[in-house]
Amino acid sequence: MLGSMKPINLRASLLLFFIALLPLHSAASERPQVWLMQIDGAISPASADYFMSTLRRAEREGVELLVLQLDTPGGLDASMRDMVKAILGSTVPVATFVAPSGSRAASAGTYIMYASHIAAMAPATNIGSSTPVSISPMGMGGEQSEQPSAMEKKVINDAVAYLQGLAELRGRNEAWAEETVREGANLGASEALELGVIDLIAEDLEDLLASLHGREVMLDSSTHSLQLADHQLTRIEPGWRYELLSLITDPNVAYILLMIGLYGLILEFYNPGMGIAGVIGIICLLLAGFALHMLPINYAGLALILVGVGLMVAEAFSPSFGVLGIGGVVAFVAGSILLMDSDLPGYQISLPLIGAFAAASAAVFIFVIGAALRARQSKIVSGMEAIIGAAAEALEDFDTQGRVHAQGENWHARSTQPIRRGQALRITAIDGLTVHVEPTDEQHPPDN
Repeated sequence: MLGSMKPINLRASLLLFFIALLPLHSAASERPQVWLMQIDGAISPASADYFMSTLRRAEREGVELLVLQLDTPGGLDASMRDMVKAILGSTVPVATFVAPSGSRAASAGTYIMYASHIAAMAPATNIGSSTPVSISPMGMGGEQSEQPSAMEKKVINDAVAYLQGLAELRGRNEAWAEETVREGANLGASEALELGVIDLIAEDLEDLLASLHGREVMLDSSTHSLQLADHQLTRIEPGWRYELLSLITDPNVAYILLMIGLYGLILEFYNPGMGIAGVIGIICLLLAGFALHMLPINYAGLALILVGVGLMVAEAFSPSFGVLGIGGVVAFVAGSILLMDSDLPGYQISLPLIGAFAAASAAVFIFVIGAALRARQSKIVSGMEAIIGAAAEALEDFDTQGRVHAQGENWHARSTQPIRRGQALRITAIDGLTVHVEPTDEQHPPDN
């Protein structure tokens, strides 16, 4: 009886132990979650995708606060607007923190700061320079433009209205929002706090989170009090998708993928075979198409590239004494230069890369493929087809059928005309082992 009690007591003890652990597990799971992600460098399609995917995950997992540690010189307008829209529609508070010291939130970074629920900066950081990059204050020859064009006015007014709308929503300085767009104004951290551009200055992340505990933020027309005591911090690292997007959305890489894709398909159509060139070409074109869809491209430039490649191919197939080839190279180079519709330094295609592809394209299409086509069109010198048109000599007299000597061999021959021994003949057709011949004007035996 006592022996049977021991297993029961053991099971009961284990059950009580696990029941006692449940409150501890529940308390651990209820700790406020704070996620930290970093964006260093230009605001690009890759960084926008990284931010938006992280924000969506944070919403699904009920994160208390997402901290975006930012250091950017600016970036693409479309990517910046995607990030701003995600912040405005978020159910998770977003705190953008310009850090560490020496960092900046310039151009597109300023818009992201204004859109965030909390805008913070570390000491010795700056914000501003929000004039659209496509609007240059310098005219031709480096002189100051006196009057902006109508398009420049539209772009600037749109940017001013956009940033002031964000300032009104978050209760930040609207006058300075206009100044940073029209004049490219900059502020240090202390001045930005004094003018109401940001909410606070923090030495580091822990100082920021301590300052934000209990702070109220506006979410979907309702206020939310941040509870960050005993928080659990998770650092979000970019995954393979971010790395892939960063690679293929580099304008030079996208340009290379486009060229490889075009060349691969052209080679496959010219000489169908194993399909390796075609498969590589299709994959590269799909990757290039995806990258170009995310980048600010000029479709006129893309059209010029395609026209240039087409003209160089036409030069190879139907030589025009260089007219088509030269026109193709000019169109190709012009299209490559115009392809990126952005004045940002990081979104321009390298001129040496354009020159290398232009020279390689001209060489491949005009010389290599041209030589291959000429070789294909040259006279056949071996095989059964080479016999047609060859010279032959009659070995006997015959009216319709007889024997002839051609190509070092004796052949059974047919003719529609009477043939005399030793007469020079020409083979006009071949039917199995019988050749069809006709007399020529030559009266001497052919060389064999």
